[in-house]
Amino acid sequence: MRRFKRTLVAAAVTTTVMAGTAGWAVGGEQTVVTGPPAGAAAWRADHFLHRSLPDPAAAPEEIARFFAALPDARRHELAARHPLVVGNLDGAPMALRYEANRLALTAERDRERARAADRSLGAPERRQAGELADRYARLLEPGRRILVFDPRGRGQIAEVYGDWTAARHTAVVVPGSDIDLASFDRTHDQYGTPAGMARSLRAELARQAPGTPTAVIAWAGYTTPVGVGLDAATGRLAEAGAPRLERLLAGLSALGTAATPPAVFCHSYGSVVCGLAAPGIDGTEAADLVVLGSPGMRADSAAGLHTGARVWATRRNGADWIRRVPNVRAFGLGHGDDPTSAAFGARPVPSGGAHGHSAYFAPGTQSLRHFAEITLGRYAAVR
Repeated sequence: MRRFKRTLVAAAVTTTVMAGTAGWAVGGEQTVVTGPPAGAAAWRADHFLHRSLPDPAAAPEEIARFFAALPDARRHELAARHPLVVGNLDGAPMALRYEANRLALTAERDRERARAADRSLGAPERRQAGELADRYARLLEPGRRILVFDPRGRGQIAEVYGDWTAARHTAVVVPGSDIDLASFDRTHDQYGTPAGMARSLRAELARQAPGTPTAVIAWAGYTTPVGVGLDAATGRLAEAGAPRLERLLAGLSALGTAATPPAVFCHSYGSVVCGLAAPGIDGTEAADLVVLGSPGMRADSAAGLHTGARVWATRRNGADWIRRVPNVRAFGLGHGDDPTSAAFGARPVPSGGAHGHSAYFAPGTQSLRHFAEITLGRYAAVR
């Protein structure tokens, strides 16, 4: 009974602490964007190949086999006919997804430009449309490799840094709260964004292994919490995001590149997503799961994740406010045991030099150096 009371009190404290931590605003409940890509109905109804196209919900391995059997001309025609589907279809060739997403972004940019010039709309709507058009235009800049683009809701996006098909070592970054199409690569707090994390990790990989091809995906492919409120304190959004992460990794594995399986870096609420996805991730899809600034992984131990990947954890106790969030799980609140505790059993990653909740990828930190060593498979160097 005493333990139950302590858990009840801790669960109540969780929401109190999270709501008032670091001046963050309490966010409202988010509408989840999940399921097949936008345009899936038109894709399913299209018989221009004189046969049914594979269901967008099919296993990534099936998607990969379908595209592998198609002539190049047919692949490009599919991308042109259904850019929002092909651009978000795990298992489709990466270069084809980049092409499809450029087409989808171009169409969305042009649509928002037309809205921005439409005098029948109110000034706030025109201004918002102009901002979106500028955002899409930046994503269309030469050299950008957009792997995911979904304009629904707050927008979902992923970008590849480097040539994934030629890389020998790879990584995927999974962000936490307040990340969407607008904040994906914001310039302030850049190491708290998936784009900033990915760029910094890739630069460190180049420093440690010059001449070795590497690539990093910044993946904002799920609906994240806004602010620190009930969405951040519960697993609802993580439960919706975990299958999307599993599909991403399965799709990358189905492409059969020469790279070793990626290391997956899960920041803050992203570690809840990774924890729920972990049982569906084997060692061929991800070599390592690394959580940083984690509120918990919805598991009692690393062994309880039932994953084939190595599990690592780090938290800068003196600087990261997440340490004040109670590691409990009761009545749907909280995310469970502390992954950095000895009892949890994850491999520890030193994070000297990291300051705050979102600086683990900052240049010069121990954590960034060790993240690169993990990605490169130099495990003995992580002490």
